[in-house]
Amino acid sequence: MTAPKISPALLNIEAIRADFPILSRKVNGKQLIYFDNGATAQKPQTVIDVIDLYYKNQNANIHRGVHTLSQEITVAYENARTTIQKHLNARHAHEIIFTSGTTASINLLASSFAKKHIQAGDEIIISAMEHHSNILPWQQVCEEKGALLKVIPINQEGELLIDEFEKLISTKTKIIAVTHISNTLGTINPIKEIIAIAHSKNIPVMIDGAQAVPHTGVDVQALDCDFYVFSGHKLFGPTGVGILYGKEKYLNELPPYQVGGGTIKTVTFEKTEYADLPLKFEAGTPHISGGIGLAAAIDYIKNIGLEKIAAYEHELLLYATEALEKIAGVKIIGTAKNKASVISFSVEGLHPFDIGTILDQLGIAVRTGHHCTQPLMQFYGVPGTIRASFAFYNTKQEIDEFIKGLERTINMLK
Repeated sequence: MTAPKISPALLNIEAIRADFPILSRKVNGKQLIYFDNGATAQKPQTVIDVIDLYYKNQNANIHRGVHTLSQEITVAYENARTTIQKHLNARHAHEIIFTSGTTASINLLASSFAKKHIQAGDEIIISAMEHHSNILPWQQVCEEKGALLKVIPINQEGELLIDEFEKLISTKTKIIAVTHISNTLGTINPIKEIIAIAHSKNIPVMIDGAQAVPHTGVDVQALDCDFYVFSGHKLFGPTGVGILYGKEKYLNELPPYQVGGGTIKTVTFEKTEYADLPLKFEAGTPHISGGIGLAAAIDYIKNIGLEKIAAYEHELLLYATEALEKIAGVKIIGTAKNKASVISFSVEGLHPFDIGTILDQLGIAVRTGHHCTQPLMQFYGVPGTIRASFAFYNTKQEIDEFIKGLERTINMLK
């Protein structure tokens, strides 16, 4: 694992932890240790305050009112879109489409892209480590259109086999959809290389960034990806809001996914003319508080510094990995050279659910199961794993308590 160049000591962890109210609560009489950040991250007070302010003082609908409240919140919502545009370094604000999350973003893209570009006999490429949300929509497209779903294989370390990926590409390949960082393995994929290979054959690429945006900066222009998706709740923002970034040229040509209020210019019973970007993809009243809350979350992490966050989380990853490797019977699943702060592991002879249940009694929250990656579990021949996923508000002291709790749990169950 490549060590970052920035000293983790630059973060004031105690001050950061004080920004997250939930970290002070107790669970089952124990101080909460929250290691399920891969499922959802906790929210800083600044995000909570923005949402609270909206409902207390700004509540109105956007884009359709001349009164003061509507005008004020429309400006705030569109400013949030601009914040997200700048965070991703998208060329235009209208390339940022608000959705309800990563799953919704992928479903939107798969449906609209298929209507325009996918026919019988065409091919779509994903990878063996995809979340179900980046398998099922494309699988459904293939079933409906008579297309073929191809899968990039991985090695035992949990790394994509790029040579095999290149062999999968053919003249029938219409789109490639891969994850930036695996939610189960923590593998950071070489997406810039994948995109370059695809573009050399004029194939567009969608990147699932749900697990990447909390841990690293994303520059969509530098990556040259055609589409990038993520969820707000994993980026310390609200649930129920997400982003689809798409290059203007693709978004303009794709048909709307859902239609209704807000997506139109003119409507008659004979014909409808749809709105320009981004509104043609944003039917109905959006999650307004979610959009402004997500922008507040981005401002919060940018104020800390993504490079500092990445460096600190990498130190936590190394510390926890070294400690887990010393426990007899523990096997880490996913040992890629380039990893984010996610560790999946199994314990010989023990079921992940049993371990997770006892750890919860000690106040330690981890994720157990297949993590919505059942094909990946089949590849490794396990029913599921225990996953500890770290954020910048976690500490080495918490990892020490987790290791003690895990050793105690193993001794109880054996």
